[in-house]
Amino acid sequence: MLYHLLYPLSDSISIFNVFRYITFRAIYAGLTAFLICFFLGPWVIQKLSDMQIGQYIRKDGPKGHHSKAGTPTMGGLLIIFSITSSVLLWTNLANLFVWIVLLSLIGYGAIGFIDDYAMLIKKRNKGLSARRKFLLQIMLSITIGLLVYLSPNFSTKVTLPFFKDVSPDFKWGYILFAALVIVGTSNAVNLTDGLDGLAIGPLIIVGATYMVFAYVTGNIKIAEYLQINYVAGTGEIAILCAALAGAGLGFLWFNTYPAQIFMGDVGSLSLGGTIGTIAVITKQEILLVIVGGLFVVETLSVIFQVGFFKITNGKRIFRMAPLHHHFELKGWPEPKVIVRFWIISIVLALISMSTLKIR
Repeated sequence: MLYHLLYPLSDSISIFNVFRYITFRAIYAGLTAFLICFFLGPWVIQKLSDMQIGQYIRKDGPKGHHSKAGTPTMGGLLIIFSITSSVLLWTNLANLFVWIVLLSLIGYGAIGFIDDYAMLIKKRNKGLSARRKFLLQIMLSITIGLLVYLSPNFSTKVTLPFFKDVSPDFKWGYILFAALVIVGTSNAVNLTDGLDGLAIGPLIIVGATYMVFAYVTGNIKIAEYLQINYVAGTGEIAILCAALAGAGLGFLWFNTYPAQIFMGDVGSLSLGGTIGTIAVITKQEILLVIVGGLFVVETLSVIFQVGFFKITNGKRIFRMAPLHHHFELKGWPEPKVIVRFWIISIVLALISMSTLKIR
């Protein structure tokens, strides 16, 4: 909105020429989202407390978590509002990709909201049935995949990290591939969201990483120099990534240990779906396995645990899944688990950045 209002005035007022630069708008989009979260946070926490919208804790979970029962949840609504407001202020709203990502953010947020609301009605740590939730996610992700597929000049080739000349073309099958990436990322973040600040920290890191990838992918000269796929218009997605990272920082202020608020499924599903959609649009889908490696490992720990439990009639690989609970039960204090997982996420982000030159 500010871009459309102020940039046209640059012909007569030169200072408004800064609005042409994606880097300038990305910085202030991040700051705007952060400030919205930071200043609205206390009001949202109080409002959720007054409405008795509190978290329900698994009875079979670590004993230290039982004291968290009743902590305000559904804080993801604050994150979604902060990101959306900032994006509407600072991006070029004529960009189709911006609206596709916002569809993912709000659409997955709606699914998460329904799940959280059902949990509150049932008064237990279970909302929508897994089948219904998955069906809604699949329907939305296929819609997003189709919109991306139909975008002008969008390539259905998939980039493989570290390989310069290997780009398999999925053609119409790319729609299903994109849907798989988006749904998988959404659920992976959801599984990771189990400790105070555990999910939002890596989400900030992943958002900042994809901000760089979106910028270079949308700049034809840099893309040619780095020998990566050029996708016209993805530069604006860098602004959205900055808003995501900024909102995440603002939320982390209140979500850090001991948390005053949880994001709930409305937050984890929406942010996961958004990251997956950004990975698809920037043609860095496979790289998400590295950038979001922490989410991948958390998801695999659940899959292996359940599979091994069924095959061996009750034996377990981990003391509890997802993986962060395993380390808790080994005696690691919760803050230690959280910070060490953040460190792993930073290392993975640095490795992913190296793929821009190693190919």
